[in-house]
Amino acid sequence: MENIYVIKAENAGNLTVCLTFSDHTTQHVNIGDFIRRHPHPQYNKYLDPRKFSRFTIENGNIVWGKNWDLMFPVEQLYAGALV
Repeated sequence: MENIYVIKAENAGNLTVCLTFSDHTTQHVNIGDFIRRHPHPQYNKYLDPRKFSRFTIENGNIVWGKNWDLMFPVEQLYAGALV
């Protein structure tokens, strides 16, 4: 199986991102649900929609913060289920 990576990420509202992967599959992932289930001072700030929307794609993954404060395994993003 080929390596899958994120090629595009859009803010879909309500702390959800619409991701497009290298195989052109798209997936909507609600990041806010994960943060609420796993509260942590490093993550909680991304419940603010303005801070949430400042994500970038780096090395084929979607990340938040200068030091990658928040990121997820691509396999989980691809499946649409953050564990």
